Order: sequence, then structure tokens, then C-alpha cells
Amino acid sequence: MGEGEELVFVPLGGLGEIGMNLALYGLGPRRRRKWLMIDCGLTFAEPERVGIEIIMPDPQFIEKIKPDLVGLVITHGHEDHIGALADLGPRFGCPIYATPFAAGLFRMRVGEAGVADLEIKTVSQGARLTLGPFDVEFISVAHSIPESCALAIRTSSGIVLHSGDWKIDPDPGIGRPTDAKRLVEIGNEGVLALVCDSTNILREGTSPSESEVAQTLRDLIAAARGRVVVTTFASNVARMRAVSEAAKAANRKVILVGRAMERAVAVARDCGYLDGIDDFLSLEAYSKVDRDEVVLLATGSQGERRAAMARIAEDDHPAVRLSPGDTVVFSSRTIPGNEREVQRILNNLVKQGVEVVTDTTALIHASGHPRRGEVAKFYEWIRPKIAIPAHGEELHLEEHARFAALCGVEHVVKARNGDVVLLAPGAPSIIDEVPHGRLCKDGNALLSLDDETVKTRQRLAFAGVVTIALAVDGKGEMAGVPDVVLAGLPGKTRAGLVLDEIVDAALFETFDALPRPQRRDADLVSSAIEKSVRAAVAAAWGKKPTVHVLVVEV
Repeated sequence: MGEGEELVFVPLGGLGEIGMNLALYGLGPRRRRKWLMIDCGLTFAEPERVGIEIIMPDPQFIEKIKPDLVGLVITHGHEDHIGALADLGPRFGCPIYATPFAAGLFRMRVGEAGVADLEIKTVSQGARLTLGPFDVEFISVAHSIPESCALAIRTSSGIVLHSGDWKIDPDPGIGRPTDAKRLVEIGNEGVLALVCDSTNILREGTSPSESEVAQTLRDLIAAARGRVVVTTFASNVARMRAVSEAAKAANRKVILVGRAMERAVAVARDCGYLDGIDDFLSLEAYSKVDRDEVVLLATGSQGERRAAMARIAEDDHPAVRLSPGDTVVFSSRTIPGNEREVQRILNNLVKQGVEVVTDTTALIHASGHPRRGEVAKFYEWIRPKIAIPAHGEELHLEEHARFAALCGVEHVVKARNGDVVLLAPGAPSIIDEVPHGRLCKDGNALLSLDDETVKTRQRLAFAGVVTIALAVDGKGEMAGVPDVVLAGLPGKTRAGLVLDEIVDAALFETFDALPRPQRRDADLVSSAIEKSVRAAVAAAWGKKPTVHVLVVEV
């Protein structure tokens, strides 16, 4: 290691939440570090963030170090690891590397988004790359999407193993299982630090295998009467293959419902993961296939309002209608934060007389993340000197830190987004903090979550808006009748007060109370009416709406 050289880890997303993963490794003297970036993911906004669906890491620190960024490596193709790349990637100006399946999903997304000049280079599992002072090895791990990789990052200061998302599954259905042999070999080399998935650290034992889920799906589809709908993550190609094989065994045809599902299938076929599987039917075939001869693979397992399942459950889909006795299988686990939206879909389906099967009643989903037994095995293989829990909410990270200590790890660092974690030389510690935060996608604009636009929309959604336009002549008299519009306010209060009348009364009383010279000051009139109307509505209704007043001098 050169004089003054340090190896640091800097997470900008994924530590404190499940999703929005983005991490940096820096090597070199403090003011002359070279940087390697890992993943660039998004998360989905909470329902109360009106008009906002997607949230991603704020890349301002990355833009600052852009000249020293040697590359961006993607661990796998899930949205929480690659989803922000189409929006943020053009800002980085560095080469991007991913396995073929992740690269294929990315290229489709970039094409749909119309993003130019953003190339991605493909690498195979097992490959090694030299990116500046970093030697990066792609190690195959099982997960709920093909070609997931842990990364062995070799530096002059030691080896860091960045786990990505993983589990131990000897029969993952598609793709390679976790390469235990290679991980043990890397552990034998001596691993300085392990940055590890914490998603299922609260769950004992080991995660079920995809092969067990495939058998359950086969049994369910064979026994079903009427239509069968299976909703799962669009990227779970092993699950889609299992559904297809189960449908064929039951003499049923598979129809895809949802753009994300179609996109994933196209990439999976290009990569050979659906070889031997019959072509899926398009949605146009739905009305032509008998009820007991169809299986639908649908998007929307997480309750996304515009996805297929939400529209089917609300009987609002342009092509798909269900009938009493049909079966819907939620072959997924609800991501924390999505419970309310998923429950709404479940309730709507039950109202239609549909039989609903979830992972609480049958083994129809296997998580792609390791439970405690698997994490213990990982520590046994790797034997790191330093453990940094990642990919989890606060409770997950805290419990993982305790668990790592129980597994005998000498140093456990409880880092959060923005922390600069010194890995070498010396004892590991948090030595600094870099700018970090969240951006939201509002239409095609990227805004800070603290932007006034976002705050204003939340206020409007909470208490509505009152818009008033009036004209004042040169004598300080009101010209004509004011134009008043109330949006998002009830017509009457619980006491029977009419809010239109309350607004009108406050408007005219305030205007009449102003001295005539002040009425000719448009700003003063606007401010006075705004305050009085807001106060009058609040007194009657209990909420303060946003009030806009436009005064025109004529």
C-alpha cells in the first residue's frame, strides 16, 4: 500500500432501506482516490407522495468525483440495482459492466426511455476485470433473477467481497447455483471485508428452493378449475418457466399480461433461459381460449396501481375479466411498504368470488435472499475481518450486526447512507460523510424530495386549493364579479356550512375593510385575501387549503 493510501466504502443507497442500492469503493490518498461504483437502483415511493412513483439516490457526490470514476459494475438486473441507471447513467461518464441478462433488460429500458449515448458492456459470470486499481471478479450466486453475482474486489489494501443479492439454492431452476467452492477459495485468500445482504436476517433457517415452489405451482395448476392467474416479479424467469411447465402438464396455454413481463421474456429467450418452452400467447388470445385451458402470467404482484393485477382486481382491465371460481396465485412476497396496496388487490379479488392463494397458505414463493442459516454459512466460507451489513432497513442492519459478531467477525461497522467507512489501513471506522439524499422522478423531471414542488403537491393533496381572480379599477373598486374555484374541498362541513359561501364572505369582507388607497396595491390585496380565506376555511373545516389570489388592475 502506498503512503497515505486508504480503502474506503461509501454507500449512497440501500443501507437503511430495502432498495435503491448504490455503493462506491475508493482507493488512494484522500484527495486522489480512484472510485469504483456498484449498482444504481431505485425504490418505489410511498403512496402519500402524490404524483411520485420512483425514488433514486442523489448522485451529487458521484458527479464531484466523476473524473476519478473508473467504472460502474452491476450485480444483477433487478430494478433496485439497475433501475435508476437510465436516468442517472448519463451523468457518470464511465464504462458500465453487467452480465448479458442484466444488460439486455437495461438496453430495453434505455430504448424505451429514449436515452442516447449510454452503452453497457457485457461480462460473464466467473469473469475478472481490471478497472483502474480494482480487480473485480464476478462470482455466480443464486437469486430470483438469472446471472446474479457477488463481487470479489481485489485491491492493494485487501479483498472486499460485495455480496449483492444472494441465497443458497442447489436447484435454482434457471442459471447457476451459488458457487460455494469459489467463495471458499476466496475466503482462503483472506478477505478484508464483507458487505452483505441483510434482507432476511430476521428469519431463521434457510430459504426454500425454487424447485419446491415449482412443484407447488404444478399441483395448484393441475387442481384448478376455471382460469388461473399467476402474478410474480417479471424478472423471475425461473418462476415463469415453472409456471409454463406446470401449464403444459395441465394442458393449458400461457398468456402474458403486462409490458414488464413481455420485456423480461424477450430478454430471457435471447439469453437461452426459455429454451424448450412454448411461445407464450399474446393478450389478444385471451377471449379465444376456454376458461379451463388458460394460465395468465401477470405483472403487479406488489400492488402497483397501473400494473395488470390492480386493473384486473378492479375489473378495469381492457381485456381480462375474471369469474367466480377462477384462481389467482400471488407467487411473491410483499415488499415492506407495499402491504396496503397488495391488500386492496386481494380484497377486490375476493369480492369477485376469485380464489386467492398467497405465500401464507402455500409454498408458492421462495425469497431470493438468505435467511440466518445461509448467512452463517457465508461467514463460515468467507471469514472476513470486517463485516458491513447492507441491503436492509434499520432493524435488519442492526440485527445483522449482532449476528455477524456472533459469527466471530472481529470488526462490525454499522454504516448508513453517506458514511465514508475506512476499511484500511488500521482499524475500520466511519471517518467522514459525503453529500447524499434522494431524488424523485416527477414525470420526466428529477427533483430533490425537499423540492418545493413535491412539498406543495402533498399540501394540495391534503387540503385542496382555492383559486381566486379579481379585478380592481383605478378608484380602488372591484370590477365585475371575482372568479372563485375550489378544488379538493368538500361542499359542506359537518355543521352544514357551505365552503363556497365562507370563501365569498371572507373575500368580500377583507376587500371592503381595506382602505381605498391600499386596494390599488395588488400585492397587498392578494396577501390580505389569501390569509383571511385560509383562516376562514380552517375555522369552518379544520384544514388550511392552499389559497392563490390573482389581482388584476384595470
